[in-house]
Amino acid sequence: MEKVRGRFAPTPSGWLHLGNAWTALWAWLHARQANGSFILRMEDIDLPRCKPEYAAQILDDLRWLGLDWDEGPDVGGPFAPYAQRARSRLYLDALARLRRDGRLYPCFCSRAELLAIARAPHGLGSEGPAYPGTCRRLTPAEQADRARRKRPAWRFAMPDAPISFDDLVLGPQSFPPGAGGDFIVERADGVIAYQLAVVVDDAAMAVTHVVRGADLLDSTPRQIWLYDALGLPAPRFAHVPLLLGPDGRRLAKRDATLTLPGLRAHGVAPERVVGLLAHCAGLSETPEPLRPADLLPHFRLHRLPREPVRLPAGFAAWLGAGAT
Repeated sequence: MEKVRGRFAPTPSGWLHLGNAWTALWAWLHARQANGSFILRMEDIDLPRCKPEYAAQILDDLRWLGLDWDEGPDVGGPFAPYAQRARSRLYLDALARLRRDGRLYPCFCSRAELLAIARAPHGLGSEGPAYPGTCRRLTPAEQADRARRKRPAWRFAMPDAPISFDDLVLGPQSFPPGAGGDFIVERADGVIAYQLAVVVDDAAMAVTHVVRGADLLDSTPRQIWLYDALGLPAPRFAHVPLLLGPDGRRLAKRDATLTLPGLRAHGVAPERVVGLLAHCAGLSETPEPLRPADLLPHFRLHRLPREPVRLPAGFAAWLGAGAT
């Protein structure tokens, strides 16, 4: 059987919050339960937003939580470097292949035009509104004329075929042809887009299983098509439910009461954080202090809830009970 290679790939644009810890915990448990390898990679390709101090804190917070990794920015490994900012050559090589194979086209749409698309009532999902293919219909002469006046972004032309895959949490998933529309793989300022970078990195690091939040489900058909276009094997996907606040809203890194550094500053024990997450996932009947390793004997991805999960109203008081 193929050895499981899982990963957690945070973006160091802020502190980790409980929702990030929730996803990291399930990814770690899946890899460790299978006696596989666990990889930590920093998705810091957006240099203005990502800070080294955040990356360093993420490493410290994950270890505080009780998670470890076999490969990563601080421990190295056979597929180093483990930070996207140092892997640009791989992305440029992939772009060159996609251009050579005719899978990309230049996009000259202005911000105003893209905002108009965003206001349209069609194709809206977690990936935003579907691009209607405006620049895909330009002739070579029109492309050349516009390129003299403006540097383009580059879009991947989605094939006119459906995509289906079996999600390890959500079960069978099907998407129609062109799901989400053609998407950007290189911005006009030369920054490589997330979709391309994550596919190149997961393939280069031999990742076999991607455990991530359900908010990225709509990205999956795009990434599967990129794997196909680059001649790379796609991993298995598992989209875990989002962890929401008691009010049903998405958790935010700016809310210090929900971040791991904020909880640590108030003396909260990591075992209480893990116990709370396990209880929210239905792995324990009541909140009780636990270590990640305590969950290994009974954890199964397919037993996780399929719908978003809310933190209980009294979660802060229970976590605070462990303060010193």
